[in-house]
Amino acid sequence: MRAQFTQAILKIAETDSRIVFLSGDLGFMALEEVRDALGDRFINAGVAEQNMVSVAAGLAALGFIPLIYSIAPFAVLRPYEQIRNDICLHNLPVKIIGNGGGYGYGIMGATHHALEDVAVMRTLPNMSVYVPSFGSDVTKVVDEMLSQNGPCYLRLGKSVPDFGEVSEHSNWKPFRKVASGDSIVVAAMGPVIENVLTWLPDLPQNSLDLWAVGKFPIYEIPKEFMDSVKRAKAIITLEEHYRSGGLAENLSIFLMNLSPQKVSVINLFAQGYPSGRYGSQKWHQDENGLGGAKLLRTIQSALNL
Repeated sequence: MRAQFTQAILKIAETDSRIVFLSGDLGFMALEEVRDALGDRFINAGVAEQNMVSVAAGLAALGFIPLIYSIAPFAVLRPYEQIRNDICLHNLPVKIIGNGGGYGYGIMGATHHALEDVAVMRTLPNMSVYVPSFGSDVTKVVDEMLSQNGPCYLRLGKSVPDFGEVSEHSNWKPFRKVASGDSIVVAAMGPVIENVLTWLPDLPQNSLDLWAVGKFPIYEIPKEFMDSVKRAKAIITLEEHYRSGGLAENLSIFLMNLSPQKVSVINLFAQGYPSGRYGSQKWHQDENGLGGAKLLRTIQSALNL
């Protein structure tokens, strides 16, 4: 999604001189196009993320709209105190962009993975968290973020391709239906939804009511979603994130309102490193049951409840 994000920023920066872009030192072939287009409004802050956040807060206080960009754990976890104290407590319009959410940086290991970023960011005052599912979401999400007066965090991941007949995904909404079905409900956070879409042709027709969830905290959800859950055999939540503080936990507040309605709830989430090994993003997803044959078996089991 980095390519879509870059193009969105370049277009906006042409007409809005308040945009200032700050980056950690990400090396060759990362942000040269943005640097060349923004000139003095592009700041390479180096490997000094805490300072970068404080500088961005100062710029925001002066009327600029700073965007902070780095690998997700470096954008979120390393400068967390500065994000809390300098940005969020003052409700400043700093936009934080973390690239490679979840296991996005694969073989580079746990220091480069972001499995708790949504949880820690959504607890901060005034913070809105965005996790787009499709590359086509990114431009609309950036526009929405820049229209807000407060801080935002954008988690970028792999860009999901067009799945032909599944056309509803092109219309960004924080909580939206991607495919219709009447057996089980699947709610997925971010690009990991691709793993469900991949298996749709192998499942009974119209069996999955599939939803993409892309904004946190969740304060309200569509009535259509709750109606689908009430009719379903089961609900599956899918997230490339630890269970604590993620999609499943946030959604559970609304599912409690179904009591004493009986519905099986299956939470699929990042469990870290069960084998103690590192691999590609796909390998980690498959190991954690977020993709591949394990995911298919979970869906088939839920259909047979």
